[in-house]
Amino acid sequence: MEDLQSILLPGIDSKRPIIIAGPCSAETEEQVMTTAKSLAERGIKIFRAGIWKPRTKPGGFEGIGVEGLAWLKHVKEKTGMYTATEVATERHVFEALKHGIDILWIGARTTANPFAVQEIANALKGVDIPVLIKNPVNPDLELWIGAVERIYNAGLHRLAVIHRGFSSYDKQLYRNMPQWHIPIELRRRLPNLPIFCDPSHIGGKRELVAPLSQQAMDLGFDGLIVESHCDPDCAWSDKNQQVTPDALDYILNMLVIRETTQTTENLSELRHQIDNLDNQLLELLAKRMRISREIGQYKKEHSMPVLQTNRYDEILQKRMAQAVELGMSGEFMKEVMQAIHEESVHQQMDIIHCCPKKKS
Repeated sequence: MEDLQSILLPGIDSKRPIIIAGPCSAETEEQVMTTAKSLAERGIKIFRAGIWKPRTKPGGFEGIGVEGLAWLKHVKEKTGMYTATEVATERHVFEALKHGIDILWIGARTTANPFAVQEIANALKGVDIPVLIKNPVNPDLELWIGAVERIYNAGLHRLAVIHRGFSSYDKQLYRNMPQWHIPIELRRRLPNLPIFCDPSHIGGKRELVAPLSQQAMDLGFDGLIVESHCDPDCAWSDKNQQVTPDALDYILNMLVIRETTQTTENLSELRHQIDNLDNQLLELLAKRMRISREIGQYKKEHSMPVLQTNRYDEILQKRMAQAVELGMSGEFMKEVMQAIHEESVHQQMDIIHCCPKKKS
């Protein structure tokens, strides 16, 4: 996908961050116009609003439907803003295009369904419009890239992605866990693909929009798509994660944007040290695996099971505590030790199941 084209529309500055903002849902024409005018006064060029909003459970507000597209058209006429909305079906695509929507995005639930993505791709063949693809609800990078490829293969080359976090049964600070390493790997795999961050859906709380936006900028993301409502506390959907246009203006003005093209010559010595340390880590890990294989041989000879749960738990807790004492995250060390343990078990299983060579 080296021939990706810019998603920027005329009059949109390429300077980071590119901002897309507006309410979670278009509720009434008055709410849409009030929010749009307030955002336009603060320099926002792209207005977003959900038209179709299927909820996790039926019974809630599921979007105003096609009627709201006329309101977005009115926004364009009165403010000069571009408009963006989510599409999940062929019909959504046709209605959005008929009403002159400028940018489409594919939601997380839709991205998770290759059949739905292909339906949208087929509906978009021959259309030249920017399309943004949100990550799937589950942390599956290949599924995310697959959705991008389906739209690209339909002939649309003005593409970007939206990182909105990943669903987790264990809800903690965030509504959706950021798992930043996944969009970072996506950037490594597809370096020409712009990445937007959706801090509203990651955080789930308006007080998290600012720090998450800053994190995204620190990681070199290209833009932000933020939910902004003229009266968030009275919003018909996702009221806790929406901010007023005033609050959004303050958040954006407080962002620190670091240059991505700055020279890195002064980092060469530090990076050289990193390379040396990585080499040492690899040598130590190889040595650890050799010892694991020796342990596997001992267990085989003495008919012992590979998995020693108590021993593993003891090591895990001890290493996590040591990591914290050394200024690292315990959760980080937990992930590291889990990966090392998985490979150690694999090495021992190879020994256990290896058939001895027959003597000739």
